[in-house]
Amino acid sequence: MKLDQNGLKNFEFWEEHAFELPKYDIGKMIKHTKEKPEWLHFGAGNIFRAFPAVICQELLNKGILNTGIIVAEGYDYEIIEKSYKKFENLSILVTLKADGTLEKKVIGSIAESLCVDRNNLNDFNRLKEIFRAKTLKMVSFTITEKGYSLKNGNGEFLKDVDNDFKNEPTKATSYIGKLTALCYERFKNGRLPLTLASMDNCSHNGTKLENAITTFAKYWTENEMVEAEFLTYVTQNLSYPWSMIDKITPRPAESVIKMLSEIGIEDTEVIMTSKNTYIAPFVNAEQPQYLVIEDNFKNGRLPLDKAGVIYADKETVDKVEKMKVCTCLNPLHTALAIYGCLLSYNKISDEMKDNELVTLIENIGYVEGLPVVVDPGIMSPKDFIDEVMKVRLPNPFMPDTPQRIVCDTSQKLGVRFGETIKAYINNTDLDVKNLTFIPLAIAGWCRYLMAIDDAGNSFELSPDPMLKSLTNIIKNIKMSETKNVHEYLPLILCNESIFGVNLYEVGLGARIEDYFKELINGEGAVRLTLKKYCNSKI
Repeated sequence: MKLDQNGLKNFEFWEEHAFELPKYDIGKMIKHTKEKPEWLHFGAGNIFRAFPAVICQELLNKGILNTGIIVAEGYDYEIIEKSYKKFENLSILVTLKADGTLEKKVIGSIAESLCVDRNNLNDFNRLKEIFRAKTLKMVSFTITEKGYSLKNGNGEFLKDVDNDFKNEPTKATSYIGKLTALCYERFKNGRLPLTLASMDNCSHNGTKLENAITTFAKYWTENEMVEAEFLTYVTQNLSYPWSMIDKITPRPAESVIKMLSEIGIEDTEVIMTSKNTYIAPFVNAEQPQYLVIEDNFKNGRLPLDKAGVIYADKETVDKVEKMKVCTCLNPLHTALAIYGCLLSYNKISDEMKDNELVTLIENIGYVEGLPVVVDPGIMSPKDFIDEVMKVRLPNPFMPDTPQRIVCDTSQKLGVRFGETIKAYINNTDLDVKNLTFIPLAIAGWCRYLMAIDDAGNSFELSPDPMLKSLTNIIKNIKMSETKNVHEYLPLILCNESIFGVNLYEVGLGARIEDYFKELINGEGAVRLTLKKYCNSKI
């Protein structure tokens, strides 16, 4: 059975195998969307297909919306050709529940899939047309935190960004440059308002997006590439709500591929693109999901709250985001990923059977994190972390790996751990020097950068934009040799751009150094160190 519009007509096949199908006329939805687009999304990865596209489908099923979602990919164009257009923009969502059962849905809410590629004239002209549409209410994003960055690790503008500043919008080639150029199309077509909603898993994501676009508008106006009013437009006519998103969507699982192929669905194999993206006609994901969006919209608000999304004020979104990203999930995930790589684990769920690792993250979350969490009111931090510890991370049917989670860790530590450290510094009732397990996680990351596991075997480090500069520092430290640790480790631990603070100035640098020395003390030292500090459950 092919996953395409014709294949969907075989209702008996899909019903026999317990697939939930779209409950709306896909053809009519596509027609309405092309004529009056309302929702465009940048970032065609797994989180998009497992969450925003499914939200849209639920609203279509209920008859609340009659337009679908348009997806645009600006980083890896192969995703569009090989994972979207090949299957006529249909995909399968397989929800992996903790009890081992599967929930299967065919997602048909994606009306169009486009490449944000100037060389693809049809797609880019269509994007310009969409941005000029009066009906367009929201452009959302899941392009990862580094997608909003205009500078390299040295604080210099990226080459393509710097070139774009000096040229008119029609020649922009960088991701944010092309996005800002599309906003300029909307500006020229009546200065129409619009909401640009980041749904990326990073702190104050809306502000990161706003700063990136505003920077482009500033340079273009200063260089007289656009009207001076354009800078006013992007700051006043566009809104950039903050959001908190939470749903784990790992790489396609072999077990899901096997299940789909055994029941007769064709072309289920995973393809790795030239940019190392794993794609398939399906996405597998966990069941729990949360999306809280700041209620700040400029051209009408899509009724996403009718599909479980929570609209709230900025302060509440900030509290929820900090609760999740700084305490209740992401720091635990990061700590597991770091030590999972060092201990040669290949599944996060397997790590949850490791007493020392469970004790480590229990202490990071419950003991060191919860005391500085502000209750957002719309959900309980204690209940949230309980679900993470008891349901989400131990789910054996989630094929998530520490090697995936540890990607780009240098970009995450300032939020994952730095915010909690700063909260301790600012709280007169707490002493930052009493922190034990967060410093142990940071020391573990420094040990991870040596690319040698606890058995003494080398392993490949996951992608990270600062990898080259970090490994150039850490390579000067050798296993079982501690004499020059203080000469080199401060070059990392003093870096406020990584941690949000200078770890020596706040009183944690020496402690992290000591942990690091223990972690490099020969084969098996990682396990021995964990046993020393994580020897009893809380």
